Amino acid sequence: MFTMMFRAIILYAILLIVIRIMGKRQIAQLQPFELVITLIIADLATIPMGETTVPLIHGVVPLLTLVSLHYLMSILSRKSIFLRKLINGKPVIVINPNGIDYKALKLLNMNLNDLCEGLRGAGYFCFEDIGYAIIETNGNMSVLPKAENSPITKKDLNITQEQTTLNVMLINDGKIIKENLNFLGLEQSFLDKILKKQKAKLKNVLILSINKSGQIYFQQHNQKYVTFNKDGENV
Repeated sequence: MFTMMFRAIILYAILLIVIRIMGKRQIAQLQPFELVITLIIADLATIPMGETTVPLIHGVVPLLTLVSLHYLMSILSRKSIFLRKLINGKPVIVINPNGIDYKALKLLNMNLNDLCEGLRGAGYFCFEDIGYAIIETNGNMSVLPKAENSPITKKDLNITQEQTTLNVMLINDGKIIKENLNFLGLEQSFLDKILKKQKAKLKNVLILSINKSGQIYFQQHNQKYVTFNKDGENV
């Protein structure tokens, strides 16, 4: 009995360390590869904990191997946008200004009931109130309401406002997203001009995004963000 208690304490301590290394995200916020590793870790720990005939090392080694794999996958997903998409997938827009994107729902293996449930969970009950709904890579749904249906509505105050639009990311952690540049019809020289004006190197840029109005959100690593328009004037 004391042997089983001793083994359980050791495995509990190792599991605690492993989970701490993996980060503080909740189950619902885990990326697919993180969820898979978490489930495997749970199974690996129960075998040597309950079976005294199984050497303890047979449980410890796989646990340490998995946490090393998790660390490696995390590094790869941070360094490479391509691998990040391959490992985690990418957000999918399921509702846009034209309505529900049925092809996107089929791609995600979702039906309308799933969509309605996600919208209700986000606090929205009418499709016509929604500008965009996005299924994130961790399965959560993000909802951007139409301008007139924001929590404090401009419509109630008789203030006109441009239709809600999404920010388009052009630089992600030092990497230029060329497909978004092409989507907006911009050249890399546009980014080079901004970097020169901000006296920044590409590798030091955490994020650079732009919206329909031409307002740019720019932030370097370990620095405060700034916003400005295409002409470089602060807003």
